[in-house]
Amino acid sequence: MIVLLLDLRSQSMVMHNLLPNLKIDINSSLYLKDPESSPLGRNIVKTSIDLIDIHGIEEFNFKKLALEIGSTESSVYRYFENKHKLLLYLSTLYWGILEIEFVLQTTNMKPGIDKLMKAVDILFSIPESQHSSYKLDGKKLRHILNSEFVKVYHNKQVDEQNKAGYFSIYKRLASRISTIILEVNPDYLYRNSLSSLVMEGSLNQYFLSEHFENLTDCHSKANLYLFYKDLLTNTLKR
Repeated sequence: MIVLLLDLRSQSMVMHNLLPNLKIDINSSLYLKDPESSPLGRNIVKTSIDLIDIHGIEEFNFKKLALEIGSTESSVYRYFENKHKLLLYLSTLYWGILEIEFVLQTTNMKPGIDKLMKAVDILFSIPESQHSSYKLDGKKLRHILNSEFVKVYHNKQVDEQNKAGYFSIYKRLASRISTIILEVNPDYLYRNSLSSLVMEGSLNQYFLSEHFENLTDCHSKANLYLFYKDLLTNTLKR
């Protein structure tokens, strides 16, 4: 028992030391200057989350952002080419935080439905700011993704952006979930489709609950978890 406790304590210390060194590999093409490299850049990202959460991406602009941070529009444009690139950056930040949590919590789990449901639980969680250098509000960032994520890739440039690697973290996380689905049932033919359905549903079900409540039966994280457990268990049973 003492040895086990010491081992667990040792693992906890290693994980605690590891977390500050984890960095989300955001595609450098999304920004002109790395916002993590300066207090102004970090403030731009943090404040943009606050403003987009309030106004939505359509009403948000760099003039409002500059006024809010007490700077100039030109200083914002030194970091981001336009607000769509900023939204892409925030989206990548969101999925990157979830991917880190995914790796930390599932790496040592045995293959099976419990591991898959842990992945689902992470998808429906609020992103933790400890996984980035930003003092961000994870709840606001998640709300932005719930409302705005479809606008990230529903545009005429999506194929070019995909080739440029803008969605690499999102696709990588989807691939990780697809691999777990394969572990649960190697004979299931639609694991990539199911993986993307789960990921998009993690945002869309919240959006429906907030705006079209009669289109969903899930109005809490607990309901969502049970819905997906029922869906995935029955879909993947052999």
